[in-house]
Amino acid sequence: MSVTIYHNPKCSTSRNALALLRERGVEPKIVEYLKAPPSRTKLTSLIKAMGIKPRELLRKKEAAYADLKLADPTWKDADIIAKMVEYPILIERPIVEGPKGVRLGRPAERVVEVL
Repeated sequence: MSVTIYHNPKCSTSRNALALLRERGVEPKIVEYLKAPPSRTKLTSLIKAMGIKPRELLRKKEAAYADLKLADPTWKDADIIAKMVEYPILIERPIVEGPKGVRLGRPAERVVEVL
């Protein structure tokens, strides 16, 4: 089974999701997205697979969110994605991609839905 987790090791929810996968016998490919951000194409694909709007994947508590004025509703989806690629700290985590789809692991238990 091929599973990928877009992970931030400093985030407790991301660590919990990774632990949950491992408890289920899954050793995922780990992408530390702050060090290796997804491409615009990949991020767009993940968002589409989750069935959400790009705005729903933004980390609203990050300073960059306020600094860039991303709360402004006039931002277009493509521009929001571009900002997440440029500033990967804005991407909510963890994202888990598995054989049954892609989920945002919030709460962490949601990651088992893709196994």
